[in-house]
Amino acid sequence: MMTEPLISIVMPAYNAEKTIKDAIQSVINQTYKHWELLVIDDCSKDSTKEIVQQLCKKDTRIILLKNEKNLGVSKSRNYGIRKSQGSWIALLDSDDMWVAEKLEKQYRLLNQREDADLIFTGSSFINSDGDSFTYILHVPKQIIYKQLLKQNLISCSSVLVRRELLELYPMQRDDMHEDFIVWLQILKKGGKAYGLDEPLLIYRLSVKSKSGNKKKAAQMTYQVYQLMGLNTAQSIYYFFWYAVKNYKKYKRIYSKR
Repeated sequence: MMTEPLISIVMPAYNAEKTIKDAIQSVINQTYKHWELLVIDDCSKDSTKEIVQQLCKKDTRIILLKNEKNLGVSKSRNYGIRKSQGSWIALLDSDDMWVAEKLEKQYRLLNQREDADLIFTGSSFINSDGDSFTYILHVPKQIIYKQLLKQNLISCSSVLVRRELLELYPMQRDDMHEDFIVWLQILKKGGKAYGLDEPLLIYRLSVKSKSGNKKKAAQMTYQVYQLMGLNTAQSIYYFFWYAVKNYKKYKRIYSKR
């Protein structure tokens, strides 16, 4: 049994007053207790900062960091990672939530898969008002680079990643799927990514998000392929898989209420 590691949870936040309290409460509710939560306020114009400050007073494991200017999600996450102390990093967006056993179950899998570089989970879904969908995103026990190119099954808010890998591959390009780029970089170099096929992430669907705009999301996916060095034929091949799989995914989500 490995020594229980400190898990650093990094949460960028911008104008998140409607959802951030629930997101943070889902961290506080974790059955795995050896964590720190770094919330990076990216110059919010609403009461995000004040909400987090009140929660910091109640739990010293919560740390508020403030950007001097708006940096965007990638640089905010990178800043939080630099300031963190944990050997493992978990990412949680300020509008998503975790099931209480999420970190504990990922820790258990770490004990079984000591070669793991990244552990991700399945997801359930809610809309912007918090209403639940019945669809569950299932994930494989392991995913490799070429499989990930076909469909990004690694939800950013579900991951637990080795710290050194996020330092080696910092997030970039907010104009694309910045997290998808990192997972591909890790797996392309032979990193091991294992999945927990349980909906331990509660993912909030929003039309305002990058993934919510399907046309824009598709364009960004193709750009990611080009960034990863795929030629035109390869990009078209994997984009076909992406389009089919994501069409089926969202059709299932919105047909099951």
